Amino acid sequence: MLLRRFGQVLALLGLLVIEAPAIALSIGMLTLSLAVGMVFLFPPQVMMVRRLAGLNRRLVKEWTGVGIEPPYLPEPPPPVPQADGMYRSDRTLYKTPRVPAWNNRWKWLISDPATWRDLAWLALDPAVKVALMPLFVLVPERGLRVYAFWSELLLGATAASRLASQVSHLKRTRNLAADSQAAEMRRIERDLHDGTQARLVAIGMTLGAVEQLVDDDPSAAKALLSKAREASSDTLTELRRLIRGIHPPVLAERGLADAVRALAIDSPMQVTVDVDLPHRPEAPVEAAVYFAVSELLSNAARHGDARSATVDISSDGPNLRVTVTDDGMGGADPAKGSGLSGIERRLAAFDGVLALHSPPGGPTTVTLGLPRVLPEHWAGKVPKMPRWKAALIILLWGTAWCPTFPQGFVAGIFKIFDVDEKTWFLALYMPEAWQWPVIVGMILLGTLMYVMAFWLSNHHRERWYERVLPTRLSC
Repeated sequence: MLLRRFGQVLALLGLLVIEAPAIALSIGMLTLSLAVGMVFLFPPQVMMVRRLAGLNRRLVKEWTGVGIEPPYLPEPPPPVPQADGMYRSDRTLYKTPRVPAWNNRWKWLISDPATWRDLAWLALDPAVKVALMPLFVLVPERGLRVYAFWSELLLGATAASRLASQVSHLKRTRNLAADSQAAEMRRIERDLHDGTQARLVAIGMTLGAVEQLVDDDPSAAKALLSKAREASSDTLTELRRLIRGIHPPVLAERGLADAVRALAIDSPMQVTVDVDLPHRPEAPVEAAVYFAVSELLSNAARHGDARSATVDISSDGPNLRVTVTDDGMGGADPAKGSGLSGIERRLAAFDGVLALHSPPGGPTTVTLGLPRVLPEHWAGKVPKMPRWKAALIILLWGTAWCPTFPQGFVAGIFKIFDVDEKTWFLALYMPEAWQWPVIVGMILLGTLMYVMAFWLSNHHRERWYERVLPTRLSC
């Protein structure tokens, strides 16, 4: 172990061979880009320093176990053309996105505080390593720990960078959800136009023909009415199918478990369903899981030639996990348009992920993970109240009445009406100057005991809110 630590220290010091010329090169490139105007040198200089900083983060994590989260702001999205096909950068219009993209990248790099923190780390790192030489020689493990703290101080993420990353992630998931919803609306519109609308037009034409034949040829009119009735029945069936595709009634009425079991009954395969959820998830989560399972079972039957499948839906605290396995031929690939990419877009709205294992020849296993979509108390994760706390609450609730009412309010009433009977009221046995302070003190003591009992009894609920509210907001 000691020899390995010394080897890590030597490797860390050996990086000075790379850092020294990198410092000189960075100073030269920054001078030329900012002072002389050769701005095209700035992006490669920043990326060079970021690669060195990334190497340092990886080494620190491997050698000390201290993970340093990158602090960089999200990269700007590619320029989007206007309605006229031109690309805008500030007040200037361009025919191609090349210049606006370069300008956005320049602003991103120069305005990111992590750019200058990386540069400060690179400039000071050799001096820090020299200052830590005694620790590196005498106690190398402690020296590496101190160096990890130094690296995390300058190279770690900040609250602003984390917030910016979260905002960028929310924008991406919002766009994915909007794209998925738009695609769903186009599908519904296409189904209505190609199916239901055409049938309704045909029924209208049939009824028009009936109007012309009802007097001259009643038998032909009756035959056409019979066809119109059959067409209306087919239209109604198609509308019901379309409604099930939007949001199945069984899902809204019976919940996810029964809706998935209904899918299993309608599937041409032999499907086994195992659902272990103490309570129903929220409606958007149920819909996402339902349509994902529906798509997976459909793929297994149509593309995988599967004969049987299993669906397992379970929870792990606030996390929802869905596993669909079939005995088909395997070889599923999201890039082949098998609907898996659509499932990924649907799950992205909940920070969900899709894991696929589908070797040629099968079997195919698809695992869907939706983090923090279930309240933790569903899984029985709320810690039990300690016995001492429960006993203290019982004691407070059981005794708070005594100083509040008999020794407080009742004694005050006796004092106001100058009742001679003192009984066991403590304040009335005090000297005259102390009676009212004692009465008020008793009332305050009893009120404080009630407040303490109420606060302690709600302490677990407040802790639950602290865990669940971020989950609700993230969903």
